[in-house]
Amino acid sequence: MNSPMGIEDSEDSPRSTSRPGSAASREALAVPPSYLRLDDDSDTDSAYGEDSLLRDDTRTLATYMTEYRYEFGRRYHAFRDGAYWGPNDDLANEQQEIAHHMYCLTLDAVSSVSRPISNPPRFQEILDVGTGTGQWAIDMADEYPSARVTGVDLSPIQPSFVPPNCTFEIDDMTLPWTYDSHRFDFIHVRELFGSIPDWDEFFQQCLRALKPGGYIEVVEHSVDPVADDATMGPNHFFRVWGETVLQAGQRFGKSFSIWQESAERLRTTGFEEVEEHRYQWPMNGWSDDRKLHELGRWNQFRLHGGLETFMLRLLTSTLEWPYSQAQVFLARMRVSLRDYRTHAYLPLTVVTARKPLSASSQS
Repeated sequence: MNSPMGIEDSEDSPRSTSRPGSAASREALAVPPSYLRLDDDSDTDSAYGEDSLLRDDTRTLATYMTEYRYEFGRRYHAFRDGAYWGPNDDLANEQQEIAHHMYCLTLDAVSSVSRPISNPPRFQEILDVGTGTGQWAIDMADEYPSARVTGVDLSPIQPSFVPPNCTFEIDDMTLPWTYDSHRFDFIHVRELFGSIPDWDEFFQQCLRALKPGGYIEVVEHSVDPVADDATMGPNHFFRVWGETVLQAGQRFGKSFSIWQESAERLRTTGFEEVEEHRYQWPMNGWSDDRKLHELGRWNQFRLHGGLETFMLRLLTSTLEWPYSQAQVFLARMRVSLRDYRTHAYLPLTVVTARKPLSASSQS
């Protein structure tokens, strides 16, 4: 992937163009006004309960999953409506593609676990939880053609043409898993911050689903920018941004702080050989380090074009801000992203762990 397109008024704007930043992707979705909000008073039979799929037997499950909800021109998943704060429209999906490129650039590989494994048949069953657009699952399927790779997400936004050993499923992984125990050799978890109400239970399900000796990799970054020097003052908007996201996560009931908790939680769950590696994603291209500079440019580009993707529903639905107030907040963040004097970055952790071989830990 080439460098990102330039950001208006940025003093470090890359020159090349790339698909994730195409002008077409930035156009507002042409959604009829009647679809901006769903009618909460719709005439449905509530006898089956709030989350039942049995309210209308004339609708197929596939139809239900693709009848999306629209809010302020952005498209959100309908299956398990409200379980996830991010939209699933084309613009949001392009932000995921940019993030995938950044993770690969950070690790110099698709996965930190896959690098030291010299015998590819070791991974025969791979699960990607929260697969999104499915790019990680597709890349792993290409890298390990003898393995079976399963990607799971709330939204059916994955491509149709994929490697023959890659499949996608629609499910809510915060519910009890239906997979057999000891099925997977490797479970991949990435950017599920703000998505899991009970991480300990989630990791317990991962442990049960892994084969003895199987690996898990948890890749998460902070949403609260920090700086190692004095360039980010106490009143900098980056601090306001971070505090607001964390507050929204608390009210939503799904923490955004898992990046700094996953290692200890995995140990408590019963995993062994837990290793944590920390990285940095600068907020823009302020760093003189070549790799950090490149990551910063991509991060600036991703955030500048994706702030609404990350925050609109959290601000308007969770924190109950007016739409106009939310847009002012996002505009202030876009301005802050052009501040090269502030050496801020987002901490990122990659945590790997292994399920013990001992029989006592296999259940």
